[in-house]
Amino acid sequence: MGSIRVRESTNKLFFDFRYAGKRCREQTALDDTPANRKKLERILKKIEAEITLDTFEYGRYFPNSPNAEKLSSKTLKTAHQWRETPLFREFAEDWFGEMVIQWRETHRVTIRGVLDIYLLPEFGEKEVGRIAKADILSFRSSLAKVTTRNGKALSASRINRIMTPLRMILNEAANRFDFSSPYHGIKSLKVPKTDVEPFGLDEVRLILNTVRPDFKNYYTVRFFTGMRTGEIDGLQWEYVDFKRRQILVRQSLVRGKLNPTKNDGSFRTIDMSQMVYDALQAQYQATGRFKFVFCTKHGTPLSHENITKRVWYPLLRHLGLRKRRPYQTRHTAATLWLAAGENPEWIARQMGHTSTEMLFRVYSRYVPNLTRRDGSAFERLLLQNFETKDRTEEASHD
Repeated sequence: MGSIRVRESTNKLFFDFRYAGKRCREQTALDDTPANRKKLERILKKIEAEITLDTFEYGRYFPNSPNAEKLSSKTLKTAHQWRETPLFREFAEDWFGEMVIQWRETHRVTIRGVLDIYLLPEFGEKEVGRIAKADILSFRSSLAKVTTRNGKALSASRINRIMTPLRMILNEAANRFDFSSPYHGIKSLKVPKTDVEPFGLDEVRLILNTVRPDFKNYYTVRFFTGMRTGEIDGLQWEYVDFKRRQILVRQSLVRGKLNPTKNDGSFRTIDMSQMVYDALQAQYQATGRFKFVFCTKHGTPLSHENITKRVWYPLLRHLGLRKRRPYQTRHTAATLWLAAGENPEWIARQMGHTSTEMLFRVYSRYVPNLTRRDGSAFERLLLQNFETKDRTEEASHD
């Protein structure tokens, strides 16, 4: 469905509608007033009615437009260019423009990259309504042969992330142009579960006693709050409440830019343990004059890639510990809280989870006494109750 829009730079109204699978924008000389809008809307209704009846002649309404010749009914039919649906490239750009307002900056950059690098080169010149299921499966198979800069093949997870915008675009086009989505029935590739490898308390103690002094506070907070990398790197002093002993997680630093937390659960309050409180008090003496809690000597945010390569991995090698990503500090916090017997609902809130389901699914095997699955707890229950009852009955008979 078309619309009457205004070009802000000139305050002039223009038509915005689709014809022959193409998005058409035709400028007018009319200012943006209610009367002019009503006038153009009446004309637009006539245009759309003629398009529906297949009687629309572009040049009759817009004789001076560059599209008048290209989109005349004679030219379209002679060149066999009549399309029932737009080209994938055209619809994908429209879809991107409509969706971008809901996305965080980092997600926008990611989707733009997927479109430019993968989807538009493959499907750009195809009519969106004529893309078949076989085309999609063939494209996905070709992704498995792509190698990254380090020579590795794209992972199943990465391929799924490339395919997601394609699925969304095709499904949306199917809804708008009333055809069956070719993506129906195509399931995501199975992704191997990521290993959770938390550190033991002895390992944590060893790391904190050995790490460079200027990073001891940083890793203390990481190990005992469960904060994500972007959350701790983006933490600013205004969100550290020493009076209430709380850390307010409100933003995340991703690719050098601060963004709001990714979902409602991530927007949370973390209670400080004594070690975290002491670490942040000490850190305030070093960086309290800057905005960011953990930063360079100039007050700029830390580069987590740089810290990982220059501090984290060398430290693990020096201590003879297995190489693990810094994100394992978050898993460590969860397992230590569980092992200590903290309330799972409280832990879930600290971690930014909306329920306790993930805690038990991901971490329970590291805390065997918390959720035993060998039947021993039930066995003890039976023995305690039935033996006690039997002894009581025997005593009464005696």
